[in-house]
Order: sequence, then structure tokens, then C-alpha cells
Amino acid sequence: MTTLLLGIGMVFVIEGLVLALAPSFYDQVIEMLAKTPMEQRRVAGLVAAAIGVLIVWLVTA
Repeated sequence: MTTLLLGIGMVFVIEGLVLALAPSFYDQVIEMLAKTPMEQRRVAGLVAAAIGVLIVWLVTA
């Protein structure tokens, strides 16, 4: 449980730093995502989730 909370905390740190240090870049990314087709976003999300699972598996193995 501690590791899960640590991971969630790191996501918040990274997201917060992006918003604090480069808010205009964040806006550009949001605009780009809005123009990307839904199916392509879905595939990107699945790929990101698979990479995350792989990283967790490698770290805990």
C-alpha cells in the first residue's frame, strides 16, 4: 500500500511541476489531445498502461 501511495504521489509531483514550470506547454498538449481522434487516444492510453505495468513488473521482480 505504501508503494502505491508513493507512486500516486510521484504522479502528482510530476503533473504539478509541469503545470508550474511550463503552463503554456501544458495548454498546447491539451489542444493537441483535443484534435487527436478518440481511437488514437485510446490506443495511446493502453500503450501507456502496458508500459507502466511492465515497469512495475520489472521493479518488483
